[in-house]
Amino acid sequence: MNQIISKEFKFIQLLQFAAPSIVMMVFLSLYTIVDGFFVSHYVGTDALSSVNITYPFSSIFVALGVMFATGGSAVVATRMGEKKMEDANNSFSLIVLFCFCISILFAIPALIWIEPLVKVLGAEGNLIPLCMKYLFIQVFFSPIAILQILFQNFFVTAGKPIFGLILTVIAGLCNMLFDFVFLGVMHIGIEGAAYASAIGYCIPALGGILFFIKNKQGLHFIKPRWNKIVLIKSSLNGSSEMVTNLSVSVTTFLFNVLTMKYLGSDGVAAITVILYCQFLMTSLFMGFSIGVAPVISYHYGADNSTYLKKLKQMCWKFVIFSSFLVFAFSLSCTELIAALFSDQSSDVYSLICRGMTIFSVSFLFAGINIFASAMFTAISDGKTSAIISFSRTFLFIIVGFIIMIQLFHVDGIWLSMPFAEFITLLLVIWLLYRRKVNLKRDILNFDGRE
Repeated sequence: MNQIISKEFKFIQLLQFAAPSIVMMVFLSLYTIVDGFFVSHYVGTDALSSVNITYPFSSIFVALGVMFATGGSAVVATRMGEKKMEDANNSFSLIVLFCFCISILFAIPALIWIEPLVKVLGAEGNLIPLCMKYLFIQVFFSPIAILQILFQNFFVTAGKPIFGLILTVIAGLCNMLFDFVFLGVMHIGIEGAAYASAIGYCIPALGGILFFIKNKQGLHFIKPRWNKIVLIKSSLNGSSEMVTNLSVSVTTFLFNVLTMKYLGSDGVAAITVILYCQFLMTSLFMGFSIGVAPVISYHYGADNSTYLKKLKQMCWKFVIFSSFLVFAFSLSCTELIAALFSDQSSDVYSLICRGMTIFSVSFLFAGINIFASAMFTAISDGKTSAIISFSRTFLFIIVGFIIMIQLFHVDGIWLSMPFAEFITLLLVIWLLYRRKVNLKRDILNFDGRE
């Protein structure tokens, strides 16, 4: 069978193939921002802070889904490249079933002990009931959210990125619509935002189930055979993406603690908006990486090293060029974004503008680091990918907190992210250099094999 990902794309064709994944990620980030907008305007800044306080725990489920989505996608695409379609279908079916079941096991104790959980996350006073209401609904629907994450990646592997995009757009529009209905019209409160998100999860999840049941001529569900090697390889291969999400949850928690300490609740509201915008600005790189990763995996599995070098070269040029565009866009939109979430005379507005201006520097380096991690995942080098992800999302941010706050006080909180991305860039260059890549002449001569 002729798989779309087996095609030797030219640059424009590659962008066209990756475009649905890019638009999907940008759209996901936009409706996350819309969520924050409705919560801020119709419930209040305390509710907006509550959403951010609960995020570190919710991201654990996201981390599980992303780990098996990216790692499993690489395994499945490699099997497809090796012309082992039966193995690909079995691996895919097993991964989806396993993730769904394990997410239920994780959710049950969280639902039982929801109050002590939100207190551990840092909720105090009137934030405790708000956090409990929001997190309970998020955890209850977490198995559905994990299916959504899995299918978003496997639609690309199945050669149907546009279908995945359509489902994501519909889900996002429904999320926005019900945000308005539940918060703006019915005034349900923070629970309305959680229910609106849950409705958004259900659409790609149900659409994916139906698609992969009926897609008999391509990647589809079969009765899976137990294969622990597939699960282990998928988890190890996707460990970098899991590390990224878990690290982000920890660093979000630390951002909350530090901004509360130095700036109070206004600081927590400001960092919430800034992290929303960081997701938006980096979504281009994440979407592009998701879109091209199965193509890289396929040609890696097919041992097509000549095209693999050319493919990576095209990817790097796009990422480097777009990094400058994202940086410029971020700087130009800082005041507009701040005005969407706060009054221009408020302290929150000033904090957002200041923080975003400094944060924007990180976008010059983030795209390179994100794609580098995704590239190593795609060629089944999960260890190197995990090192990059752990460094940029946790290790160097912690180091940045320690050094930057000592040197620049409050501004050090915002500077920690550019510091982390820049040091990670140096690490990426060193890792590529170790593999005897001539970075100045052709950063992509490394074909991914030891």
